[in-house]
Amino acid sequence: MTLRVTNTLTGETEPFEPRDPDSVLLYYCGLTTSDPPHLGHARGWVHVDVMCRWLEWLGYDVHHVENFTDVNEKIVARVGEDGDSEESVARHYVQQVIEDMRSLNLDRAEVYPRVSEHIPEIISLVERLVEGGHAYEANGSVYFDVTSFEEYGKLSNQSVEDIEAQGEDAESEKRHPADFALWKADGVAPADIEEHQHPEASPAEEACQTAQTWDSPWGEGRPGWHIECSAMSMTHLDETIDIHVGGQDLVFPHHENEVAQSEAATGERFADYWLHVRLLETKGEKMSSSLGNFFTVSEAVDEFGSDVLRTFLLSTAYTSRATYSEETIAEAEERWDRLQRGYERAVAACDDVDAYAKVADEELRDAVDAVREEFEAAMNDDFNTREATTALLDLTSAVNTHVDGTEEYDYRALREAVETFEEFGGGILGLSFGDAGGEGDVTLAGDIAELVLDVREQEREAGNYDRADELRDELEALGVEIQDTDDGPSYRF
Repeated sequence: MTLRVTNTLTGETEPFEPRDPDSVLLYYCGLTTSDPPHLGHARGWVHVDVMCRWLEWLGYDVHHVENFTDVNEKIVARVGEDGDSEESVARHYVQQVIEDMRSLNLDRAEVYPRVSEHIPEIISLVERLVEGGHAYEANGSVYFDVTSFEEYGKLSNQSVEDIEAQGEDAESEKRHPADFALWKADGVAPADIEEHQHPEASPAEEACQTAQTWDSPWGEGRPGWHIECSAMSMTHLDETIDIHVGGQDLVFPHHENEVAQSEAATGERFADYWLHVRLLETKGEKMSSSLGNFFTVSEAVDEFGSDVLRTFLLSTAYTSRATYSEETIAEAEERWDRLQRGYERAVAACDDVDAYAKVADEELRDAVDAVREEFEAAMNDDFNTREATTALLDLTSAVNTHVDGTEEYDYRALREAVETFEEFGGGILGLSFGDAGGEGDVTLAGDIAELVLDVREQEREAGNYDRADELRDELEALGVEIQDTDDGPSYRF
């Protein structure tokens, strides 16, 4: 089955055909590093992570680039709270983003470019647009002329006449209200950051003095927001890429402006497929730093763990409405528990002395084959992670039916089940099946199990048999099987 994706550019779900049949160029609009990352950001991260994993499973060499916007007025507004300059605040939050990405078991992108290290490329792209008649200078700033690009509005399905003024730039400088800044003269003014400032931050005038500026052909200044992603995508991928992904809220103006400035500069299509992740909602509103209704990634990982969070975030397809609540998290906890126990039962039965080479359970074998087909069909249907997860839950049911219904196990079918959990649940959905936790985690778990067994033996020697039994039950509840032998207790996961 051919992979099909929902393309915002065409408004259709269509077959995915990369320009190079062996590789995929994918750019994801990353964060403005001015606030702690929250679960709304994580929804995009995790879905893009799974997209890349599935494309790689299909055999493509995936070149995944995700940027950090580390030059922005919102960052300046945090000066004095999380750093003493725009640069130090950005570094603080870039570090937090990296840590949160690792805590969610995300595969690493090929590169994470930052705006501050791509100023020469940004200036060069702006120069191309000026020279081509698509941009103009006004008092040291440079604006894109939307009337010079006939297809402006094609991504968001708007006409130039319908689009209101963009930004708070001096309107008298702009030829058309919808023109947008490619380069901004001078630094940051207090009025630019007042609405974003926190009480703990430095006074606006003091914070603005730390804003970064660079020399350019039009004078000292800073890049506009939209030009950054075009420059970084072209630098690390190509002038035309296969997939551009971002949050639904970026369709306009950010992505619309990316299309216009990129295609005006090169004369080529910027991205063939535009995929947009719907926003995470809570209590009827989008989860947002500006609204203050967010749950940070670090807090959520500490409370629920990465597997529950990934299960929650993948419980709806990226194009579907997703809601964070106590109920939806509880559902994710229950699903992850079922998946984990199904995997553990399959592993335990596969490694049991009663797993035989000649025992054949056709129902289990057919179920494993069906799950693999259903998982592949779901992922090829626009990366439908909800249906893919449902397929793995069906595998759990099939394993439980087999283990509960016989005393002689079908080794081959169980091995296929284990490999399916690890390949699809671990390798594609990024859940901690098999060795996903790493050798260090397994060693640590063994050390802890041995420590608890030592305490259990001390309780038995002291005659505290009830407490010893409780420790055994608690270990088994965690997936540690205890066997008492003449040589002392032993365990296995």
